[in-house]
Amino acid sequence: MQARDAATAPTVWVFGYGSLCWYPGFEYSDCITGYIRGYVRRFWQGNVTHRGTKEKPGRVATLIEDKEGITWGCAFRVTGNHALDYLQQRECSLGGYVTEYIKFYPRIASEQSGISGEAFPALVYIATPKNEHWIGEEPLLATARQIVECRGPSGHNVEYLVRLAMFMRDELPGACDEHLFELEGLVRRFVAEANVNLELLLIGTVTPHRIRRDTHEEVRRHVTFEYTSRVPDTKLRCLHI
Repeated sequence: MQARDAATAPTVWVFGYGSLCWYPGFEYSDCITGYIRGYVRRFWQGNVTHRGTKEKPGRVATLIEDKEGITWGCAFRVTGNHALDYLQQRECSLGGYVTEYIKFYPRIASEQSGISGEAFPALVYIATPKNEHWIGEEPLLATARQIVECRGPSGHNVEYLVRLAMFMRDELPGACDEHLFELEGLVRRFVAEANVNLELLLIGTVTPHRIRRDTHEEVRRHVTFEYTSRVPDTKLRCLHI
C-alpha cells in the first residue's frame, strides 16, 4: 500500500529565493540552482512570525515584477503533500505569501538527475501588497537599520539576509543582485559600527547545513563562515594526443 501511495504521490518543483535557499526545512529528492525571469528580489515584505515581532517587523524577500528582471535561487523537487503542507503553513499562513507557477531555468543540465536544461514550471511563493505585512518600497538605509534591530522566533533578521547573500556568493558567484548585496553591505556596516559580533547574530534556532546542489546526490555538510569553492570529486585520465 505504501509503495502504491509513493508511486501516485504528486511531484512538484519548488523555487526558493529567500531562506529556502539555505534552510528548506523539508524533505526533497533533488536541489538545483537556476533562475526565473520577469521578477526581481526585494526586501519589501514585513515579517512578525519568524524574523521580527508586531512591534518591530523584520524584513524578508519577495518578488517584484520586472520585465527585464532575473532572480537566482534554487529549486527543490518534492514528492507528496507533507512538504507542501509545511510550506503552506510557513510561507502562506504565517508569512502572508501566495503561490504561483513560474518557469524555472536550470543553471546546469544533468543526465543523472534527468534535468535537460530546459525551463519547467516551479511553484513560487510571492508576497503581494494585499497582505497585512506588506511594507513596500522604502529607503534602503531604513530597511538595513530595521534588519539590524529585528529578531523573531526563528532568529535574528541579520541571519536571514547574510545567509542568503552567502548562498549567492558561494553557489552562484557570477550572479548579480545589486539590491541584495548593497543591503548586506549596509547591514554589515551598521553591525560593525555597533561593535556587535556578526557571527553571534547568525546563530538562529536551527542549525542550517550546506547543501550540495546541481547533483543527483543529496550531500550536506555544516555551514562555515568563509567563502568556499567546492569542486566535486572526479577521476582524471591522461589522454595521449
